[in-house]
Amino acid sequence: MITQLILFCSLLRNALRSRGDLLLENLALRQQLAVLSRRSSRPRLKPADRLFWSGLSRLWSNWRSAIVLVQPDTVIRWQRVAWRRYWSWKSRRGQPGRRRVATEIQELIRRLATENPRWGDIRILGELGKLGYTVSRQTVRRYRREVIARPPSQSWRTFLRNHAPHIWAADFFTIQTLTLKTLYVFLFISHDRRQLVHMNVTAHPNADWVWRQLIEATPWGEQPRFLIRDRDCCYGRSFNPGAARLGIDVILTPVRAPKANAVAERVVGTLRRECLDHLIVINERHLVRVLREYMAHYNDGRPHRTLGLVTPTGPPPRAAPPPTGRIIARPVLGGLHHEYEWAAA
Repeated sequence: MITQLILFCSLLRNALRSRGDLLLENLALRQQLAVLSRRSSRPRLKPADRLFWSGLSRLWSNWRSAIVLVQPDTVIRWQRVAWRRYWSWKSRRGQPGRRRVATEIQELIRRLATENPRWGDIRILGELGKLGYTVSRQTVRRYRREVIARPPSQSWRTFLRNHAPHIWAADFFTIQTLTLKTLYVFLFISHDRRQLVHMNVTAHPNADWVWRQLIEATPWGEQPRFLIRDRDCCYGRSFNPGAARLGIDVILTPVRAPKANAVAERVVGTLRRECLDHLIVINERHLVRVLREYMAHYNDGRPHRTLGLVTPTGPPPRAAPPPTGRIIARPVLGGLHHEYEWAAA
């Protein structure tokens, strides 16, 4: 009795529907019967079947009531896949669009990334600028897999922006040698051009040694107006009055606030990541030789992000690459880094 009542209600509902709606429902049911009539242990849908239901779902709003073999979400997924494939076909190669990067530039980007695995896309972008090639960061990223981390934040922003040409920063960091001896590296860096002004090594830092480094770093009156340093006891009590007699105002960072000396802390991190973390220091003489070679590379051959991807003291980037020539690589620290330039004609 219940079955007959359901059939009667279905017949009454169909009598009130339009002829087009009934024809589409009949077509949908016949298509599913055709799938079921195929010789197979289970119904298998072909690409034509998926295309049929993708098109029917766009033409008939009540298509969900007639589908039996699959879930409605499956049909919606088919439609999205078909839409993506349609636009992929429409945007296929050969259509007008952005001009592709020259093959030699692609190979050069891959070469820089292969020979310098620790370089990020910004560093490679700077080397390309030195060689006269102008590309976007997205282009460099496309031909290498690494993603550069976000740049570090700055502190004392207003003060540094207004007085950067007259500020130096000083800092200590330690290195352990092969014989487990601790060596202390002391450096001065200029805020304006991010140039390493002076660097030296000792096993026994004291106030006299630190003062001698300041004198060696400021010949012929070439001293900064301000010097930022931490509160390390190696400076001694006489350092600040002695610097004041030279015309240098010493600014002490707050206690346990390394970000207050962000420029010096940043260059210490760079020295570790790009140089010292990849070497075994034998003794003090070895460390001095390594630091001097890297200091020359840092100042003359390494593009800096804060300087618009130019070097602190090196030549400006070429306006355009020469029509002919060959790019040569000069290894730094035995091939840990490379500097690139056009070979002389």
